[in-house]
Amino acid sequence: MRQQASPIISAQSQKRCAQIFNLGSIIATLLMPAFPVLFIWIGISIFVYSANIQHPSPQVRQYTQYAGYRFYGISGCLLASMIFAGVLIPMAGSAVHLILILWAIAFLVVVPAGLSALIKAQKQSWQDIRLETQ
Repeated sequence: MRQQASPIISAQSQKRCAQIFNLGSIIATLLMPAFPVLFIWIGISIFVYSANIQHPSPQVRQYTQYAGYRFYGISGCLLASMIFAGVLIPMAGSAVHLILILWAIAFLVVVPAGLSALIKAQKQSWQDIRLETQ
């Protein structure tokens, strides 16, 4: 019986997988005042997160997990803020001010940490992974 070759996940593919969630989160956060972009990324990010959190590489899982903590955490805070907008708008001065304040908070949480993770993943030494088949 002929033995099949084990599939290989390239180092480049792993690096891309580790960076994709951070990159998407940064772009969605930068374009957050255009709310449809944020909501579109939230939908897409669920698929990206689901795929990468099950990745055979523990490094890919870790990058995805931390990016998810940041992005989903700030998204939940934004949603709660919008629900309580009637209380928060008078404090902020206007709805525009509230949106700008929330955007600044999201920017400070997601963008610097995401850029740091992108650079760290780029510099990290990645090795091809050979998957064991049964």
